[in-house]
Amino acid sequence: MAGNSFGTVFRLVTFGESHGPAVGGVLEGCPAGLHLNQEHIRGMMARRKPGTSALVTARNEQDEVQCYSGLENGITTGGPIAFWVYNKDTRSEDYEKLSNVFRPGHADFTYLTKYGITAASGGGRASARETLARVAAGAIAMQLLATAGIQIAAYVHRVADISCDEKYMEAPVNSLVNCHSNALPCPDADAQKHMQEAIEQAAASGDTLGGSIVCVVNGVPAGLGEPVFDKLTARMAQAQMSIQATRYFSWGRGVEATLRKGSENNDAFVNEQGKVSTLTNHAAGSLGGISNGMPLYFEVGFKPVSSIKTEQQTITRAGEPTSVQVTGRHDPCVLPRAVPIVEAMAALVLADLWLLQRLSRIT
Repeated sequence: MAGNSFGTVFRLVTFGESHGPAVGGVLEGCPAGLHLNQEHIRGMMARRKPGTSALVTARNEQDEVQCYSGLENGITTGGPIAFWVYNKDTRSEDYEKLSNVFRPGHADFTYLTKYGITAASGGGRASARETLARVAAGAIAMQLLATAGIQIAAYVHRVADISCDEKYMEAPVNSLVNCHSNALPCPDADAQKHMQEAIEQAAASGDTLGGSIVCVVNGVPAGLGEPVFDKLTARMAQAQMSIQATRYFSWGRGVEATLRKGSENNDAFVNEQGKVSTLTNHAAGSLGGISNGMPLYFEVGFKPVSSIKTEQQTITRAGEPTSVQVTGRHDPCVLPRAVPIVEAMAALVLADLWLLQRLSRIT
């Protein structure tokens, strides 16, 4: 099965299925000498894991990452870092009655069409449980980036039609991380309250909601990004759109920027204390797909979770019409647990491009 690796120098391969024995990854290209903070990794994993509030699935997993290579006394050796997390709370019986039908909105039909076989339970490689490997690797990438002064924070920007103030898109990372301890990580308290109520109401009626996440990155030096097909913006779009349930990627102000005139959208350069910057940041930190030294920000849209309790029409694998009602433990909204996943994929992109930049010139 192709398509299970990501990155050029800083490269991650993930493996495992939702209801298999374990999910994990192998991370190549991490430089030697990085002192890994295990608490930071555990903290990132805790933000993604299930069973933490009424807003997420009740599946009970501790998601403790176990590393089996690439470390010596907590310091990276330069070798591949192999790690995995054991699945403890699988309930394959929840999927027995679904084994012969195509669940609406799921990848059952397309995976069967492509490979001729699918996982017996859960979503297999299409399940969002695969993302725990991305978060573990992303936590390592974030620590590598921190040595260069690069900081990343994401937050829930919108749930259904409830949005927080757009000013947070350009807020400092340090001010955004304060909301990460909330069940719904949104920096706008009033919007957060209404978002949570909407998710709870949808869950009570057996339905689900979608929305969007905004990610902000500070401290990115100018020069990251590889022309022509590996632009910073292009690599970030690929990374974020590879996350399960994503529906759109928008750099900076996205569609809003297309409605402006050039005179309204261009950023004027200034030089303050020997450092080049811009008066505004309409470009969201990227010109020609290469970072310009200003903060980055982008938005990722997620669809409503497809596993709903409402009865839906579908067909069996033999093509016969039938109805299905999905039972089991599922998120009423992916957004609360997707925030660290968005951060992790951003970190993997930037770590890879940062290392590639070190190969781009002699001085």
